[in-house]
Amino acid sequence: MSLAAQLKLAAVLALLAQAALAVEVTMAFGEKIPPFCFPETDSGIELEVMREALAFRGHVLKPRYYSFARIPVAFKAGEVDAAMTDLGEDMSAWGAHYGNPAVFYDNVFITLKERKLHITKPEDLQGLTVISFVGAAKRYPEWLDPVRKGGRYYEQNDQALQVLTLDRGRYDVVLSDRNIFKYFTLQLKLNKSFHPKPITEHAFVKLNPMDYRPVFRDPMIRDDFNAGLRHLKDSGRFQAIYQKYLAGD
Repeated sequence: MSLAAQLKLAAVLALLAQAALAVEVTMAFGEKIPPFCFPETDSGIELEVMREALAFRGHVLKPRYYSFARIPVAFKAGEVDAAMTDLGEDMSAWGAHYGNPAVFYDNVFITLKERKLHITKPEDLQGLTVISFVGAAKRYPEWLDPVRKGGRYYEQNDQALQVLTLDRGRYDVVLSDRNIFKYFTLQLKLNKSFHPKPITEHAFVKLNPMDYRPVFRDPMIRDDFNAGLRHLKDSGRFQAIYQKYLAGD
C-alpha cells in the first residue's frame, strides 16, 4: 500500500473512531435569558457556544430547560449529562467534572450619564432607587440589603423594562449583566421612537470567570468540550457568536 493510501486510510479510521465516540449530551439550561438563551428557538449566545464547542469532536447538544434553582437539582438527580452552571454549589461530590468558562455574566450598576453618579461602595446607593433582576438581593446582600430595607429596591423579570424605566428616570440605578442590558437596548432601538440616553457602568464586584463554569458527568466529554471551546476562541468564532446577538453595539 502506498504512503498516500496509508494516510488516507488512517484519516478514515480516525474519523470513524471519533464518530463512534460521539454522543448526545443532554444539558440543563436556565429558562429564557436573552441574549444568552432562547428556549423557544434553542438559540442564544450560551446555547451556540456550548453546541459548537461540543460539536468540535462530534457531540450533539440536547438542551433541557429549567428554572435556575432546578439546574443543580436536575444534574444531581441524573436527569441530564451536563449543566450550564452549578449555581454556586460545589457538585464534585455528585460526579461533576468542571469545564472551562464558556460565557461570562458581568453584573454592573448602570445609571444615566447625565446624573453624574459615582458608585464605588455600598454607601453610595443611599437614597437611590434600584431595580434589578430577580434574586440579586440574595447574591449581593452587602450592597442591596440597606436599599431593600429602605424600601427603595425592586426586582423585575422583564429586563427590557429595566432599560425603559431607567431611561425615563423612574429609577436611579439598574443592576444588570452588561450584555443583557445592551441586548435589550438594541431591541428597543428597533422602535425608531426610542432614543436611549447615554449611560455609565459602575463595576462593583470583581469578575471571576471561575464562578460560572459548566459541569459534565463524563470527564471525556468535558475534555472534548474544553478543546472545542479553545478552538472557538482561537478561530475567532467565539467573538463572532457574541457579535451575532449584540450587533450594532
